[in-house]
Amino acid sequence: MSCISIHQPAFLPWLGYFDKIKRSDIFVFLDSVQYEKNSFINRNKIKTPNGPIWLTVPVKKHGLEQKIQNVKVDSNQNWKKKHLNSVYMNYKKAQRFEECYTKLESLYKEEYESLGDLCYFHLLFWLKEIGIDTKIVRSKELNIDSRKSDLILNICEYFNANKYISGINGLNYLKKEDFNKASISIEFQNYSHPTYPQLWGDFLPKMSILDFWMNSEQYHLI
Repeated sequence: MSCISIHQPAFLPWLGYFDKIKRSDIFVFLDSVQYEKNSFINRNKIKTPNGPIWLTVPVKKHGLEQKIQNVKVDSNQNWKKKHLNSVYMNYKKAQRFEECYTKLESLYKEEYESLGDLCYFHLLFWLKEIGIDTKIVRSKELNIDSRKSDLILNICEYFNANKYISGINGLNYLKKEDFNKASISIEFQNYSHPTYPQLWGDFLPKMSILDFWMNSEQYHLI
């Protein structure tokens, strides 16, 4: 029996994403579902003196129902250099900048054709950096074709889970009665965002992992 959390890929995820992973025995990286434009799958925020800005991974044109695993990164755009320049300009005074920026440069040297692969291997990097050793499984390897609540339930059943940690949005679509019948409890995440040393004025929550990583060594806060 095990506790599972499931989430779509996210680029430079926020701390709440890692909280779900840390509290799970297995985290399912949901790359077999439809890509959502203007979501956090290919972008996230960093803090600047003028407020938050987006770091976005550009993707090639794709069909309306393209699965995340099939979306391609647009490598013709010079997004990596732009990201690194933005991080350098806005975090060069951060507590851990010298240690972290070199690692970030090495991470950005890696080439990935698909957005799913990029987010997956970046996630493994972040998990190692902050000391989380939860087992990670890609949903595209499970061959489960159901949708929405049924998809979540079927994944939990696949791993013989007895508990599922859901984001708060699960309240809108999860069929609780089906989980009850399968003897799987649902815990809705109620993440209390910590504060930590941060540049540029008043604290802003829900920045990307990069902001926390550059500014704080207190990884137990996740």
